[in-house]
Amino acid sequence: MIARLRGEVLENDGASVVVDCHGVGYHVLVPATVAFELVVGGTADLYVRHVFREDDQSLYGFVAADQRRAFDLFRDVKGCGPKTALAILGSIGESGAMQAILAQDVKALTRVPGVGPRLAERIIVELKDKVPQVEFEQKLAAVVARPRTAKQDELLEALLALGYRRQEAEAAAAEARDQADDVSDQIKIALRGLVR
Repeated sequence: MIARLRGEVLENDGASVVVDCHGVGYHVLVPATVAFELVVGGTADLYVRHVFREDDQSLYGFVAADQRRAFDLFRDVKGCGPKTALAILGSIGESGAMQAILAQDVKALTRVPGVGPRLAERIIVELKDKVPQVEFEQKLAAVVARPRTAKQDELLEALLALGYRRQEAEAAAAEARDQADDVSDQIKIALRGLVR
């Protein structure tokens, strides 16, 4: 299964691109916003979802792992196939779609071509409980990846950035430091303690 492609953009028709990877041209369907960013002759670095169907195989490409994750979420909704999921990402983007789901804004979703009121309502009902978890994971990944100086307390800053109060964050951080040396492990331990 193809998960990522990096290479020269040979063609771009606004809905798909052909990416040359070591002499092999891959046809990749992309959201309109992604197609707009890619220039023929330039380099593409795409997170890919390889979708198999009875009569077809298609590659769908995204510039970020978050987009691919959102694409997968939409595909899990009954009646929302890959092309509709792509249209949502191309029209209102992953953050706009997540906000619409959290706000239960049917109108925002029905602005997307191919999404009617019934499908919009189904998307909201089926994904409203999954969106906070997705946003939490994205926030955590951003905090962990942020560059820091040696003097900064990465563990405490990560917990504060995730919305915990300083007092509870400091207590959880102290406990986590006793159990692990690596900051990533400490964050996991601290989060387990905070949700108890």
